[in-house]
This record gives sequence, C-alpha cells and structure tokens, in this order.
Amino acid sequence: MIAIVKYNAGNIGSVTNALNRLGIENKVTDDSAELKAANKVIFPGVGEAGTAMSYLRERELDQVLINLKQPFLGICLGMQLMCNHSEEGDTPCLGIFDTNVKLFKSPEFKVPHMGWNSLNTEYRSTNDELKTDSNQKSKNVNQQSLILQGLPQNADVYYVHSYYAELCEDTAAVCDYILPFSSVLQKDNFYATQFHPEKSAGVGEQLLKNFISLP
Repeated sequence: MIAIVKYNAGNIGSVTNALNRLGIENKVTDDSAELKAANKVIFPGVGEAGTAMSYLRERELDQVLINLKQPFLGICLGMQLMCNHSEEGDTPCLGIFDTNVKLFKSPEFKVPHMGWNSLNTEYRSTNDELKTDSNQKSKNVNQQSLILQGLPQNADVYYVHSYYAELCEDTAAVCDYILPFSSVLQKDNFYATQFHPEKSAGVGEQLLKNFISLP
C-alpha cells in the first residue's frame, strides 16, 4: 500500500487518480502509524510552504517523515518542503536535501513557470553553479536515479511553480527556465520531482511505475 501524505495541500486528488489508473492501492493519511507502516510514501502538493510546514509540525509529522526508511517521493511543493529552507514565507523546511528553495525572478520570463519543459538527466555545470571542492568547477549531476530508468533524455514533463530548488549534490536531473534548477532530487530512500509526474503523460507514468517498483 502507498500512503499519500495529507498535510493541507492541494493536488492530492490527481496523484490518487494516477495511482488508481495504475491499479495501485493507496490511502491519503496524516496518521503517523499508517505512514510508518506503508510500503511506500508519496508527498505531493500545491500550496504555500509556511502553511504546509505548520500543519506538519503541529502534528509532529515533520519528524515522522524525515525518519522514514521506505521509498519516499515528494512532488512539487512536497519536493520543496524536503529542502532546507524556502523563500516562500521565509520557511524552515525538512532538511532532507541540502539545498534551498528560491523565488524565480526575471523581468523577461513569466512566473510561475507553467507548462511543458525538459527533464535533462545529463546536465553538466560549467560555471560555479555547483562545486564539490575548490578544484572542481564542473560536476555531472546525474545520479543515475532508479526512478529515471527508461525515460528519454530531454523528455518533456509538466511544471507549475514559482519557486525552485537550487542545484546541489543530490540533484539527479535539471530543467533550465530562467536558470538551471533541480528538477529531480535523490538522497538514499528519498526521491523528489519539481514537475508533476501525474500530469506528465507517458513519461510521468513511467516514473511512477519506476517508483512503485523500487524494493
């Protein structure tokens, strides 16, 4: 059974519908015991970071989520809340991924970033966007994430967001809109996508199948 985290955020229905289409048993819950007992956990959401984190902390779900050992997938706002801090409401987040969430700022591009855009799994930083030490100014951020298996390079997926996660050691795929940002993050059993796999046609369905198939 897949548990879908209930935390006062929107878009949970579309994730439930996507899992139902795949024939996967799922339950929307904010019960700690049910989250701990689930085979896998999905943390989706559309909404405001501060309000969402308040809901989690009031129910002590923040500590439950960061200590889960089963495969865990954050989507959109869920991914952003898995980072250290969000500029949205100056919000401290869960700190699973060692990166911060920033607001898109551009006089030339529309914000929010909305619609179809690429999923680049072979991005290489050539500037100072990502450094591991003083001698390395480029890094292949492709972590060969298991949830990306079988997805074509530069596949189009569906985004709706005004905030983005900066590149970091856990970046597994990148999208470039105004600037390169983390489209997929992975660390240990924690996976996350800025785009909406449940709205990304066949590519998104394959990613969900990959997640469902994780041991």
